[in-house]
Amino acid sequence: MGALTEDLPKPMLPLAGKPMLEHILDRLREAGFTEGLLVTGFRAELIESHFAGYPMPLRTVRQTTLDGTGAATLLAREFCGDEPFLLTFGDILTGAGEYAAMREAFDAHPETAALLAAKHVDDPWQGAAIYETGGVVSKIVEKPPRGSSTTQWNSAGVYIFRPVVFEILAGIPRSPRGEYELTTAIERMLEGGQCVRLHALTGGWRDVGRPEDLDSAREMV
Repeated sequence: MGALTEDLPKPMLPLAGKPMLEHILDRLREAGFTEGLLVTGFRAELIESHFAGYPMPLRTVRQTTLDGTGAATLLAREFCGDEPFLLTFGDILTGAGEYAAMREAFDAHPETAALLAAKHVDDPWQGAAIYETGGVVSKIVEKPPRGSSTTQWNSAGVYIFRPVVFEILAGIPRSPRGEYELTTAIERMLEGGQCVRLHALTGGWRDVGRPEDLDSAREMV
């Protein structure tokens, strides 16, 4: 995002009069979620102060070393305890109905250790390519080279996990990019025989990663 985020965390970029992260939380509330944890990093105090009076109980924890999505997720271990939880990134927009549908899909398959939201794309090279058969995931590849994937399912940045993921996250190595990545934990779950399922998003979705995404994100909210 360049200069747009020199002094502002990306989830706090304004869309239609309020931060992107507030739109995400509003839709989670609409879907029936009643409490949340915000994992913060850059300019954490801006997020903490803005959401101090938010009409849903929120806790915050700071990721003082920005070393990957897996490390960020592990910070939620105490908050989640022994309960399943939904995880989403602060730059992913989708509708309340999608969150609710994911809960229903997860509850319908008690054997599921992880449910991965996915969007059908031409080439998932910018995200994580998900390979599945009959809705059961067999492989996930983070940032595959352009044109190398034989699947068109791209990870949509929304997940439901059982707490077993924390045990796995605690033991993952750094990726070739030098980070502890959530994708590595999912790979370990698959290697260990855990049931990982795919959930296809059918409504609106937007990964707000670049300045040119902001106009469509504003239209979406």
